[in-house]
Amino acid sequence: MAWLNLQRNRLRTGLATLGIVIGVVAIAAIGITGTALQYGATQELGGLSNTVTVFPGEENEDGVVTDGQVDSIERVATGAVVVPRRTETLTVASRSERRQVTVQAMSRPAALYDAAEGTVPSPMRSGALINAELAAELGVELGQTVSIGGRSYRIMAILDEPGGFGQGVSVVVPLDDVGGDGYDQVTVVAEDGEDAQRLAAEIPAELNQREEVVGTFTPADIQETVSGFFATLNAALLGVGSISLVVAGVSILNVMLMSVVERRAEIGVFRAVGIRRREVMRMIVAEAALLGVVGGAVGVVLSVLIGYTVNGQLNGQPGLVFQPRNLEFLALGFGFAVVASTISGLYPAWKASTANPVEVLRG
Repeated sequence: MAWLNLQRNRLRTGLATLGIVIGVVAIAAIGITGTALQYGATQELGGLSNTVTVFPGEENEDGVVTDGQVDSIERVATGAVVVPRRTETLTVASRSERRQVTVQAMSRPAALYDAAEGTVPSPMRSGALINAELAAELGVELGQTVSIGGRSYRIMAILDEPGGFGQGVSVVVPLDDVGGDGYDQVTVVAEDGEDAQRLAAEIPAELNQREEVVGTFTPADIQETVSGFFATLNAALLGVGSISLVVAGVSILNVMLMSVVERRAEIGVFRAVGIRRREVMRMIVAEAALLGVVGGAVGVVLSVLIGYTVNGQLNGQPGLVFQPRNLEFLALGFGFAVVASTISGLYPAWKASTANPVEVLRG
């Protein structure tokens, strides 16, 4: 009977349902989009969470990480790969083009970088590694020769496009080809993120017993910050989306009140022939709940389609829309829709059930 009553005025029912649909999409689709943005911001960092970067501390008079300090790092980081690095800005030139870029010198680049073409040597004693973007700008290919700082190098590998924090390398050359005392920084590649976090605490504890000669940094720190930021952002967006469902609930309250007023005579007849108050109330509440169920279901379907598109565009993985966090948003949107609609129907139901049947029929 509740379903038949809703079909009496299909336009009004459709508009009320549309309000629920918009509210569900505002909650679920916004939540899914926030998750997609968070995934895109952290997926590259996730692959680097097992690294620790050691750099000169504020009280380091030399301004570099010394060979002795590198030895101490290796003693602490047993089983990890320790990669000292030097950095210098040099001119890289091909036959037709030249660029001023930051060149990194290291002996074990295979621990940090992957090759799109060729092979990253380890240890690296000759040749150069160059990223794909710079290779395209210079118009060079694998195996050709470029000039770096006035010296000729054969390109041993074209590196993958830089993606994560600290991975924006343009050129890599052997460690001894960039002179200087000590190292600008040392990268420690641990077994996993948990081990990296442990080393990030143990290395300063070992080297900074008297003064702060080194500092450490791990991308896991950024991951925590990014996750916290997106958690706050999602909460704010969900709050905004919830307002839409509250507005939709008010719309349903208005629709149900109008429906009760229009059907006063009918409800009076129900009461006169013995239909009890709770049955009248249950019928009105059922109508409101049906609006929430239908609107919530349509909103969930639309949210899935939006999430599928967003994940495909941002991350290239549309199937991420079905990950547990997104399913929570879908369930939250649907549940909120049903609850808000049901609550909106309580007052009209109470008003209809408490009406005096004699007065209603006389009116």
